[in-house]
Amino acid sequence: MIIDTHVHIGTVLNFRMKKEDVLYSMEKYGIGYSIVSDIRAVEFAHNQKHIPKLFQTSQYKCAESVIGFAKDNPDKIGAAVWLKPYGEKADKEITELISRERKYIRALKFHPFHSTVPFDSKEMDPFITIARDQKLPVVTHTGGTDQASCVRVYNMAKRWPDVNFVMVHMGLGTDNSEATELIGKLPNLYGDTTWVKMENTIKFIEKNGDEKIVFGSDNPIDGKDTYLNNGRGSVSIYQDYFHKLPELISPSSYENLMYKNALRIFGEDIVKATPHRDCASDFEHNFLSD
Repeated sequence: MIIDTHVHIGTVLNFRMKKEDVLYSMEKYGIGYSIVSDIRAVEFAHNQKHIPKLFQTSQYKCAESVIGFAKDNPDKIGAAVWLKPYGEKADKEITELISRERKYIRALKFHPFHSTVPFDSKEMDPFITIARDQKLPVVTHTGGTDQASCVRVYNMAKRWPDVNFVMVHMGLGTDNSEATELIGKLPNLYGDTTWVKMENTIKFIEKNGDEKIVFGSDNPIDGKDTYLNNGRGSVSIYQDYFHKLPELISPSSYENLMYKNALRIFGEDIVKATPHRDCASDFEHNFLSD
C-alpha cells in the first residue's frame, strides 16, 4: 500500500483543492491512506503580505473541516490540524477540540512561510506542547524563507526530543543536502518526499537509512491528477516514485518509504496488518484500467 502523508483540501489564494479530488486520486493511483490538512489556514499570501482577518478561516474551522473529512472516510483519511501561530493562540478551544477528536487526528501541521513565525521561536512552544501532550507528530513546511529554514526545524526538534518532527519538502527548491545532514543528527527528526527528486531521496536513504523519510506529495495541488502531471503537461516527479524507484532500492526500503515509516510515525492503527501489495503495480492497475 501507499500512505501519502502530505495532502490538502481547501480553496484560498490560487489553491483549489477539493475533497472529491483527493478521494478520486487515491482511488485512481492506488493510495491507501492520506493525511490531510486544510490549506485555508494560511495567514500570509505568497508575497508575504498579511491576509486581512476578514478573509481568513480560523484554525478551529479548518480543524473541524479535516476532522469531518476523516470521520466520513476513517479508513482512508487522517487529519493533520493546521495551526496559525501568527494570529491565533494555542487556546482552550483548539486544545479541547484536538483532545476530543484525537482518534481522527494524525499530526499537527505548520507552515512558517505562510505564518511568518520562525519555527524555532518561543511563540511556537504552546503549540508544540499540544503535540507533546497528545502524542502527535508535527509536520512543517521548510523552504522559501528564513522562518521556514531547515535549521529552525532542527533546533525545535533538538529542544523537544519527545516530539517527532517531519521536515516537509526537506528545503523546498534546494538540493535537499542540508536537510539530509540535519535529519541524520536527531532520532526524532524525519523528512518527506514532497517535491523532492527521486535521486535526492535515494541519496538520503544511502546516508540516513530507510527509516527516516516518508512519502508525501502535496496532492491535489496540481489538480486531481497531481500524481500523474502538473496540470500543464509536465510529468509529475511522483511517477518516478511509483515506477522507477522500486527497481533502484531494496523492497524493504521501498516499503519503509511508502508506508511502514508512516505507520511508525503517525500511528500503527492507520491500517490493519495486511499482505503487502506492490505499490507500482497498484498504481499501474488503477491508472491503466481507467
